[in-house]
Amino acid sequence: RLPVSTSRRSSALLSELESKLLYLGREYPKGGDYFRDRLRAAFARNKAVEDPEQIKALIARGEYVARELEALYYLRKYRAMKKRYYED
Repeated sequence: RLPVSTSRRSSALLSELESKLLYLGREYPKGGDYFRDRLRAAFARNKAVEDPEQIKALIARGEYVARELEALYYLRKYRAMKKRYYED
């Protein structure tokens, strides 16, 4: 079982990560509802994990997904801007 301080810290990180991913998922190409359902399923699937190292790994994976989504959106905006201003 996790110590209380570690449990609270992990809980806060997970809550923050879930909020960030939900916010980023609103603009997901397949739709916000699709992303939200997949996100909730992923969190539910890993709900029983109690090993601190495994929790850290899952948080790192979630942060990686968030960075990848941000990169996807920046690329999409860049392509749209380039398409507006340059004729290829």
